Amino acid sequence: MAKKKKKSVELSDQKITFNVDKRFYKAIRYYPTAMSVDVMEFGEDGEKIGVSNIPFAHVPKEIKKMIKPN
Repeated sequence: MAKKKKKSVELSDQKITFNVDKRFYKAIRYYPTAMSVDVMEFGEDGEKIGVSNIPFAHVPKEIKKMIKPN
């Protein structure tokens, strides 16, 4: 039987956070087939801006290792 691919990997329980250009992000979900990450975006003063989808390539290297440890 063929191995099924996961549609998404839930990350919200791991509390993965990172900063990019004065913005603070919290990883919510990783989509391996699309190579993208859903993140909750926060402004400079900690206010929630909203949920956005960013490419996996734009995530810092240390965070990539946490999300996809291969």
